[in-house]
Amino acid sequence: MAEKLLIGAEAIAAKGWLKAHQWLILRRVSQLSILFLFLLGPWAGVWIVKGNLAASMTLDLIPLTDPHVLLQSALSGVVPELSAIIGVVIVIAFYLLVGGRVYCSWVCPVNMVTDAAAWLRRKLGIKASSQMAQSTRYWVLGLTLILPLITGSLVWELFNPVSMLFRGIVFGMGMAWILIVGVFLFDLFIVKNGWCGRLCPVGAFYSLLGSRSAIRIVAAERDSCNDCMDCFVVCPEKQVIKPALKGAEKGIGPVILSANCTNCGRCIDVCAKDVFQFGTRFNNLKVNASGKQVDGEVQRHAVQSE
Repeated sequence: MAEKLLIGAEAIAAKGWLKAHQWLILRRVSQLSILFLFLLGPWAGVWIVKGNLAASMTLDLIPLTDPHVLLQSALSGVVPELSAIIGVVIVIAFYLLVGGRVYCSWVCPVNMVTDAAAWLRRKLGIKASSQMAQSTRYWVLGLTLILPLITGSLVWELFNPVSMLFRGIVFGMGMAWILIVGVFLFDLFIVKNGWCGRLCPVGAFYSLLGSRSAIRIVAAERDSCNDCMDCFVVCPEKQVIKPALKGAEKGIGPVILSANCTNCGRCIDVCAKDVFQFGTRFNNLKVNASGKQVDGEVQRHAVQSE
């Protein structure tokens, strides 16, 4: 348990508390600012943004539409309006650049709930009591798309914690408390990073959407790694780190190419050696055993074949 309490201590000693938490702080500012903009209307009558995270209009000019929600609507038989289609195009273009699962770490309010569970689990030294395959979220995603075909309604949106949390904040939590507390307890006691990493179909959808995104975490100084493992402890998708951090001998470049990386930046924060930084997928060059440079596409196939 004592060891769990020291996660990130070396980074704090080397860089100071603020720099060792800079990306975490920026994520919270992003998440809370987005919520604040949505709530200004119903709470204060200032309608900068109208709607919610599923569909919104900013300054009565810029539509934004969640592609997962629009796809469910189309499958249920609803013909989307032009503004909704334009909103989807804008959202897809944005996440193709910055990475689909940036939504999970920089936008989704439920992330604050699951991060709190992960922090408390580390503090208390709680071990997960169950295991669940990472592929489960893709099966759940498939279910959210099949149900509209069968029922003609957006069944998933009735239980979506993101939608319920937003509605609860605006109109009163009511029964939404049960679901949000359930997500917290599930992550705390049952499956480590269980909701976001194993079950959430929204994260699964955005991982597919941003699989070719440009902005990535790069283990630029991986030769400086001292194997403290702090990055693996705090990362919600720790399986994405190893190929970039430990793949030098296999000719694999330092860019984290996995679509499941959330670009949360916590690996940057907790690393005392500044191994990680934000970069792009286009500088993924590494000299292979024959002395010849190989590009990111060659390395991506090497990662996928592991």
